[in-house]
Amino acid sequence: MAKTAIILFNLGGPDRLESVQPFLFNLFNDPAIIGAPQPIRWLIAKLISKRRAPVAQEIYREIGGGSPLLPNTIAQAAALENVLNAKNSDNVVKCFPVMRYWHPMADAVASEVRSWDPDRIVLLPLYPQFSTTTSGSSFKDWERAARGAKLSVPTTKVCCYPENTGFVSAVAERIKAALAETAKDVPWRILFSAHGLPKKIVDRGDPYKWAIERTAAAVMTQIGDPSLDWRVCYQSRVGPLEWIKPYTEEEIRQAGNEGTALIVVPIAFVSEHSETLVELDIEYRELAEESGVPGYLRVGTVSDDSSFIEGLGEIVLQAIARGPGLVSETGTRICPVSCGQCPISG
Repeated sequence: MAKTAIILFNLGGPDRLESVQPFLFNLFNDPAIIGAPQPIRWLIAKLISKRRAPVAQEIYREIGGGSPLLPNTIAQAAALENVLNAKNSDNVVKCFPVMRYWHPMADAVASEVRSWDPDRIVLLPLYPQFSTTTSGSSFKDWERAARGAKLSVPTTKVCCYPENTGFVSAVAERIKAALAETAKDVPWRILFSAHGLPKKIVDRGDPYKWAIERTAAAVMTQIGDPSLDWRVCYQSRVGPLEWIKPYTEEEIRQAGNEGTALIVVPIAFVSEHSETLVELDIEYRELAEESGVPGYLRVGTVSDDSSFIEGLGEIVLQAIARGPGLVSETGTRICPVSCGQCPISG
């Protein structure tokens, strides 16, 4: 009986307030985030993490003292295992969550996977849209850890699935439910909010912004009402650099000026964490009230929604059928030529 290990990548988050500063250090010490050479990057990461830790600790205190992202990922892993093991009795699947910046991290999990002794591995980021700063960074870190663990198994890497039917359907159903709650005496706008990136990263050819826009368009096609008002915007800016626009804060203020209510949809996140539970639910809601937005509804992440998990299951089965290598959900490159940092050549 074949054994398949599914490596589920996500960002990770501090599990307690004391973990916040080391979590931030790991984040900013990633060359995909700050490209300065060592030891300069180490010094920058130390400085930023020390300065940002008190503010970040207050954010995590708002949600109980730690991130819910790992428990949510564990639930997704269990659901995906159930779906895949029910589909094929000749193949045993085990899912291993790997967090990029906090535990469980790649080194420990690579050793665990080696002990399980799979026949093949599928690397599956829980980032539907590829970026060099997320999936790309996780792939590189896993490959380093796998070499260190002497884990040499045929491996298929899934780079992205921005228009996956299960993912898109799960988001669309949540928006439909929110639309059913809207008051009819004011206009409503659907605001797809994704984590931002510094503009210079996208200008270098990172496909993230293009993929986010593809996901949003696919969701609206699934909803099937061309009269709906919708936009894509980007949240979570830090530092002095210019980030990709439009900014979520500006879209909220504009909606207030127009007297338009908002349905806010986290389109790059598949799990609840600080940027949904604090930034969207608390900080941006307060901004909306201050700006005169007449209504503010926030759609939940897809989490372990059955449609989303079924979609991930289909992606895994297709990846197994295609064999080792780097693939998108479709098997081939989907990014335009302008996205020079698409991981699939051609």
